[in-house]
Amino acid sequence: MVAVSEFVAVHRHEDGVAELVLDRPKAMNAVSTEMARAIGDACAELAADASVRVVVLSSAVERAFCVGADLKERNSLSDAELVRQRPTTRGAYGGVLELPMPTIAAVHGFALGGGFELALACDVIVADETAVVGLPEVSVGVIPGGGGTQLLPRRVGAARAAELIFTARRVEAAEALSLGLVDSVVPAGTDRAEALALAARMAANSPVGLRAAKRALRLGHGMDLTAGLEIEDAAWRTVAFSGDRAEGVAAFNEKRRPNWPGR
Repeated sequence: MVAVSEFVAVHRHEDGVAELVLDRPKAMNAVSTEMARAIGDACAELAADASVRVVVLSSAVERAFCVGADLKERNSLSDAELVRQRPTTRGAYGGVLELPMPTIAAVHGFALGGGFELALACDVIVADETAVVGLPEVSVGVIPGGGGTQLLPRRVGAARAAELIFTARRVEAAEALSLGLVDSVVPAGTDRAEALALAARMAANSPVGLRAAKRALRLGHGMDLTAGLEIEDAAWRTVAFSGDRAEGVAAFNEKRRPNWPGR
């Protein structure tokens, strides 16, 4: 485990999985300016690392994944300071969202406001039975500003997202699963292990294929079918003549596991 800052660490596993760990226990991972900067820096480092095939975003704090913005810090900021802080905050959420490889959030306890937005920025959310998620920003006079107004409706539809954002209500794990706010619910205390196991299954596949498939999924979402198929075709062209494609076909025909060159 390599510390990026006091509150964020990166752990590279041997199977091509990297873990981005939130660790600010005294504040239940509330995102301060310093922590936001560290998340953005860690994401930039991971995005540039071709050996990383899948990223798991997890929490080392027992009671929470992340409770959102550090409102104590926010209360101390002048309007001008808040404006200056905004690019750093956006860099954290955008950093997770723009990671080119598949991402999985391992959620337990509270994942509220900006904390849930970090999870929403991931491709898959694994939650344990203790998870409580929601976007309560309007209850403190703001709006979801880490991507929530855009990412949540893409998960659950516009009307459901509106109800959840306008009521600011918290949703426990079982209901979160039924609404599509999370993708699976696992026994308490197993979210990280389950997310890492899922990541390992993904990471066994072609790194070139994984990144191209993610790009097609992300860019094609919301497009009409014709435009979406063109995006898919462009992504296909990036893999069709790759070393990974050649190795994958050879391994299939030789009935062996592929040794991906990653290019």
